[in-house]
Formats: sequence, C-alpha cells, structure tokens
Amino acid sequence: MKSEKWLIASDIHGAVPYLEQLLEAYERENAEQMILLGDYLYHGPRNSLPDGYGTKDAALILNDFSKNHELLCVRGNCDAEVDQYVLDFPIVADYLVLFNGDTDIFATHGHIYNEYEHPYLAPGTVLLHGHTHVPACVRMKGFTYLNPGSVSLPRGGSEHSYMTFDGTDFIWKNLQGVEFKRFTVEKKEGKDLW
Repeated sequence: MKSEKWLIASDIHGAVPYLEQLLEAYERENAEQMILLGDYLYHGPRNSLPDGYGTKDAALILNDFSKNHELLCVRGNCDAEVDQYVLDFPIVADYLVLFNGDTDIFATHGHIYNEYEHPYLAPGTVLLHGHTHVPACVRMKGFTYLNPGSVSLPRGGSEHSYMTFDGTDFIWKNLQGVEFKRFTVEKKEGKDLW
C-alpha cells in the first residue's frame, strides 16, 4: 500500500495567525491530507483567549482550505453541534480509524478516548489525540500514544506545533517547520507491529 504524507494538528481554538501558519506549513510540507484532532473555533472556558482570536475568520479560512484539500476531522470538547453549521466539512465524529502504509491509527481528540480510556486497540496501533496541548510520544502496553501538541495554546513549555506522518515516521515540528521529535514506526511482520 502506498503511503501518503499527512499533516496532523490539534487545538486551533480560533487563533487566526496560528491557523494561517499551519496552512503555510501544510503547503511547505507538500502534504496530501490534513488530519485535525478537534477544537477548531472556540477557546473554551479553561483557556485564555489565544492571540488573533477570531472564530468567524477561522471558519472562513478553514472552509476555503477545505474546497481544495482533503480534511479528516474529529470533534473536540470545545466543538459544539452548531459549529458544524458554519464549517463546510464534517467535524462531529468522536474518532476516526485510519490506515497509512502498514500503520493502523485510532485518531480522536482525547477528551473521551485517550491513553487511559480507549476501546480495544490491536497490537501496534497508534493512538493519536490532542486535547492536552502537550506533544507526546509514549509507548503503552500494546500501542503507542502520540500527541501533536497545540497549534494555538501550547502547554508544558512546548511550542506551537504540528506533526507529519509519511507511513514510516511521525515528525513533530514547530509552526516554522523546525523538527523537535521523531518516532519511527516498526514495520508489521505477521500480525504484530512491535
């Protein structure tokens, strides 16, 4: 199976300048698809207003981008059903099951399913979620948990960030494209990935 290059991001929270930088990164990376892990427009009651907060403008920018690019998205805890009315692409799924190369991926936001609460994950599956705003790469029992961090409101001393995946390597980068972490997926042999 041919692998595609994906750009993976989470937690935009309506921050227009960071969203614009993310879309510039998508073009710079020559990605074929974007996976967004929730919290598109609103900042939520626990977060400060991000720089450049503008939910209407963020919705317009995302809609314009979705006209010419494939977006796969899940619902975050700050996303309401009413947000779907202003966005032209689906955001209401709680999770997606994705395949790229030899890698099985369970993608979600992290507020319902996460590294501690999740459905059965086949050995070697990658659990991909945002929500915490902290980049992560943790080998759990039977699966690996990865988090791209936050586009707009990073926590834990992290930078505004995203990830790419080409079927072999997950690469964490700041919005300027500087790599700061890499995880190489081991190839499947038989049924087990690890």
